[in-house]
Amino acid sequence: MKKSLSLVSAAAFFAICTVGCGAPANTVHTVDDLNGKKIGTQLGTTGYIFAGDVEGATVEGFDNGEDAIEALKKGKIDAVIIDSEPAHEFVKNNKGIQILSDVFAEEEYSIAYRKDNTELGEKIDEALTELKYDGTLARIERNWIGNNPSQVSFKPDMNIERSGALIMATNAEFPPYESEMNGEIVGIDVDIMRAVCDELGYTLKIENMDFDSILDAVKSGKADVGVAGISVTPEREQEVNFTQSYATSTQVIITRKDKK
Repeated sequence: MKKSLSLVSAAAFFAICTVGCGAPANTVHTVDDLNGKKIGTQLGTTGYIFAGDVEGATVEGFDNGEDAIEALKKGKIDAVIIDSEPAHEFVKNNKGIQILSDVFAEEEYSIAYRKDNTELGEKIDEALTELKYDGTLARIERNWIGNNPSQVSFKPDMNIERSGALIMATNAEFPPYESEMNGEIVGIDVDIMRAVCDELGYTLKIENMDFDSILDAVKSGKADVGVAGISVTPEREQEVNFTQSYATSTQVIITRKDKK
């Protein structure tokens, strides 16, 4: 008579299957291992652009990072390239995946605005300078990044007189910079723009859309600014203008954990 599966064996089996039963073993342990591999990224992001430079790699674009992570867990791709802060959120919420110690690339985030709207761009730059100087940006980041972030949103000053709305185009699939929580879009970028609107006397209005639609929305005037962890590239500078940077991030590599 065969012995029943022990609790230890059952636990080990479950740990493997959280990554995806039948998924191939992890073969990416360093940046150099990406050569010739299948890499998943979010469409329209710098990760998608940078991944295209990896020698012999096949790059698969996804509508959002969560879909890329699911493909990784099931063994459909070998690695995911994504910004570091969302990467930590995904690893925290998904068993069987890990962030490699190798940094893939470094980048800075800026606010996009229409090329013929330089007055708005200058005003936002002045506001960002003031918010950096008085420590507001640092306090906002601490609310969302760290071991035990409070995730308490920035509260606009209700005593400020406001003249019109500032429309922000974003993609709420990028925690902790922007995501949906209890039916509301929250995060670092949202709080920064609320603080900017306090400085400029605007009411913030948020339009959620696909990431690769944001710059088109800014160009067409459907949105005043694009704020979604957007880094500056020469290609993007041909379409829109950018403010000074307000945050620095790194592109990291997520892989399946090695099977034991």
